[in-house]
Amino acid sequence: MRLYPIGPESNQGSATTAAVRHLYVHIPFCLQICPYCSFYKEASDRNKTQPFLDSLLGELQLAGQELRCETIFFGGGTPTALSLKQLDYLLTGLHRNLDFSALREWTFEMNPATVSHDKARLLLDHGVNRISMGVQSFDPGLLKTLGRVHSVEQVLRSYDVLRKAGVRNVNLDFIFGVPGQTPDQWRDTLAEALRLGPEHLSAYCLTYEEDTAYFEKLQAGEYFQDSDQDARFYEVTMETLERAGYEQYEISNFARPGYECAHNVAYWYGEDYLGLGPSAYSTVGSRRWQNVCDTEKYIAGIRSGHLPRINEERLDPATKTAERLAFGLRTRWGVPERELAGVIQELPAMLAQGHLERAGERIRLTARGRLVADSIAELLV
Repeated sequence: MRLYPIGPESNQGSATTAAVRHLYVHIPFCLQICPYCSFYKEASDRNKTQPFLDSLLGELQLAGQELRCETIFFGGGTPTALSLKQLDYLLTGLHRNLDFSALREWTFEMNPATVSHDKARLLLDHGVNRISMGVQSFDPGLLKTLGRVHSVEQVLRSYDVLRKAGVRNVNLDFIFGVPGQTPDQWRDTLAEALRLGPEHLSAYCLTYEEDTAYFEKLQAGEYFQDSDQDARFYEVTMETLERAGYEQYEISNFARPGYECAHNVAYWYGEDYLGLGPSAYSTVGSRRWQNVCDTEKYIAGIRSGHLPRINEERLDPATKTAERLAFGLRTRWGVPERELAGVIQELPAMLAQGHLERAGERIRLTARGRLVADSIAELLV
């Protein structure tokens, strides 16, 4: 049963309406810094937490942006690294300042080591209706390689806690292409994930991002990338999850019908969104900006009454169209053929080669095309 309309047709109109419908909140604190992660994060610091929470609520006031939230996404970092009291303080503050009458999806990222029945119930009581838990692997050795603080046993206990607390929409995140990972280990992880039966699964190929410990090891020759092996992992992922009844609605995302992530779909189809917190991006109309990637500077800026924004830019219509086509092409809904034909001269050849396919009047990637999605996107942006 579909929870609500989703897809390109259900995500139209924010550019012509005053209210922004999508909100992202970045919580930078982590129990431990993972060596592969490139998102802005820092170790939890009790001395910073309350000033940070006050700054988030202060930024919302300073932004002066009308919000009528349909989707909210709390990412990080680890949002549930906050204590029960801190979470209640922040969410209560949001309820005082936001219009929640149109809310249909509210996602909270959780590390399995930070899950508790009380936190799950608190989130549900405040209106959170989707949990995304970063599992990454069901292999103990690979969890150690990835620098994760949780164990396999904690994942299983935390998943059970979420279900017993009443969470009915769970996503589990996984990574393949980990140094030393074998195809059998990946198949076993997928099998265990399917045994749990979440509504949504995300499977990402490991990328070696600059400014991470993994990138340094890659540069030093300690780690190696094997693109052929990564492609095999990906093919196994698509085949296994499709057989289990999950629909691949985007390159890395698989869902049971009706449980696609509406917040991410809004991103991919060019909806306006506001980001709060250090490092968070926002796109509103033709403007895009990022907040400073430093929690102390972020707090200081808000306290002084100034929005701590950096990297502000104006987006021309052609750029916005190209981005929307590039991201939309990666989804199962694709993009209108008439729009794509105007910017990709190679479209007939790519259709003939089997990288793209028609779905009515729209164009989308085939399974073969998903293996080279980045190269196809480069033709657009």
